Amino acid sequence: MARLAFRTGLRWKVSLAIACVGALIATSLSLVVHNAARASMLDNSRDVMDDRVQAAQRFYESTRRLLFQAKIDDPDLPEQLKEEASRGLRATYLQDNGSGAPEVWASVPVSNGRVLSVHGQFQDRFAVLDELDRVLVVGSLAVVLGGVALGVLIGDQLSRRLRKAAAAARKVAEGDGDIRVRDQIGGRVRDETDELAGAIDSMADALRQRLEAERRVTADIAHELRTPVTGLLTAAELLPPGRPTELVRDRAQAMRTLVEDVLEVARLDGFAERAELEDIALGEFVARRVRMVAPEAKISVVRDAYVTTDPRRLERIIGNLLANAAKHGKPPFEVTVEGRMIRVRDHGTGFPEELLKEGPSRFRTGASDRAGKGHGLGLTIAQGQARVLGARLTFRNAEPTAEGAEGAVAVLWLPDSAPTNTGSFPIIHVPD
Repeated sequence: MARLAFRTGLRWKVSLAIACVGALIATSLSLVVHNAARASMLDNSRDVMDDRVQAAQRFYESTRRLLFQAKIDDPDLPEQLKEEASRGLRATYLQDNGSGAPEVWASVPVSNGRVLSVHGQFQDRFAVLDELDRVLVVGSLAVVLGGVALGVLIGDQLSRRLRKAAAAARKVAEGDGDIRVRDQIGGRVRDETDELAGAIDSMADALRQRLEAERRVTADIAHELRTPVTGLLTAAELLPPGRPTELVRDRAQAMRTLVEDVLEVARLDGFAERAELEDIALGEFVARRVRMVAPEAKISVVRDAYVTTDPRRLERIIGNLLANAAKHGKPPFEVTVEGRMIRVRDHGTGFPEELLKEGPSRFRTGASDRAGKGHGLGLTIAQGQARVLGARLTFRNAEPTAEGAEGAVAVLWLPDSAPTNTGSFPIIHVPD
């Protein structure tokens, strides 16, 4: 049976904690006050009955009459008082019957070995104790409710600051280098959330500097390799014809392609690329480019559209997607244009799980059966070029058919408006 995970907000946890502490304190104080008041009332009742029995004793010894409803040798007198009287001592006794006010006895020995006693209940005083209990209950409830309200206010402020910090951290993770978490949470309060925001900002700055340093090193290495690789390719052209010469030329050309790809990735990582926009008929443009790079691919224009985009970068994306399908997939290859959407599909084993979860990664070619088939920069470049166009590039695997056919599906969603024309982030409508 699956376990149900309940997620509660921070403000409710803080409210519950404050309410529990408030209830514990209120209950403890109420018990202390109740017991202290009861003990004080009982002691006062003993003192009153002791005064009465002394007055009744003096009145009896002088007049032989009883006062305060006193009795001589009362048969209901508690045994403890009889024992004290036998020793010639005056005493008081509380008889608690479990409900209402306790009965208070007082006794004193008189002449002829007899015992004078008085007893009674102080109902009016213990009614005050009941009223005090009601006041304590109401006060405890007020403390608990006030604690909940205070906890909601404190927890809501803390939760709101943490949510703002989380939203800003997600923007930083998405590549927005201008976001500062500490500025996003705002406020004059300097607490642990402010320290957390400062730590995230410091970590983001350090990570950004490290990535920039790595990008520069990669770009510098690729730039330095461009000249000797070009010289190597030129020298290979001077070799005499033969199989060894073809191998050298092929490897030199592959190295040159790799160097150019690395330089392109470095430029895309630097966010320095700008789109050169033109108005094009998307269906005609895609059909013409696909026939040039992959004549065997099947082209389908479901609905044409006029878009404003960079034709060179769009051609680069389509070429890389088709090259990836040719390297890692199986024919037939299908290219579909539907409005502003371009879909490229093959019928191979599909994209690896790592790519579907984390996106394209440079120098990672996927499963072991793809070893030796490329250097993993094609999809990385395609995704970077899509970002320059303000487009969205998604990857998924096709659902298996009854014949067992699968395949990898890459979908490019072009924006409704060009980012450089609007000065804002483009709008991309992606259907469910």
